[in-house]
Amino acid sequence: MQMVHPDAAAIDVGATMHMAAVRADRAPEPVRGFGTFTADLHRLVDWFTECGVETVVMESTSVYWIPIFELLDARGFNVFLVNARDAKHVPGRKTDVSDAQWLQRLHSFGLLRASFRPKGQIAELRAYVRQRERLLEYAASHIQHMQKALTEMNLQLHHVVADITGATGLRIIRAILAGERDPEALACLRHYSCHSSAETIAKALTGSYRAEHLFAHRSS
Repeated sequence: MQMVHPDAAAIDVGATMHMAAVRADRAPEPVRGFGTFTADLHRLVDWFTECGVETVVMESTSVYWIPIFELLDARGFNVFLVNARDAKHVPGRKTDVSDAQWLQRLHSFGLLRASFRPKGQIAELRAYVRQRERLLEYAASHIQHMQKALTEMNLQLHHVVADITGATGLRIIRAILAGERDPEALACLRHYSCHSSAETIAKALTGSYRAEHLFAHRSS
């Protein structure tokens, strides 16, 4: 089989240790371990440079690959990020070959397909968008916890306001957590645009303010 990437290297990414492999004729010790501190990552990249490496392959293991990927990319290496399943499904691996060596061999012969990863501002924008999506998911989960705690106290605020995190809902919730228990006083906190009347809201806020439920509500 013809070699496609003769200057290929590979990294078996880990949480506290990266195992790096180059071709056997490029270094006396073609497989080396490096820590994951920033100084260690720079030493790894410097070693690749000394070995004449031009392209590097690694698996997308959790988020551990991101720092070394970005450093290699910034230093001008052609970095292939691959799915771990792709490497495992290629037959012919011997038991005495390390993961890094196996990845290096597969990459040398062009047997691994790189996952799509945008560059520059597109990658930056995607990171922001994904973070926003995660924050929205977290917010939705916390709102559900708040609603559950209110239901346990039989405070049916979510039935009389459109959104318990809206103007009326948050005013009432903050007052409850501050110690207010009078339903009529709480109902007076309604925003003028709220469709439910103060009387209806007061009825919904007559419940059981047990300490454990208030604690759960405050924690959410």
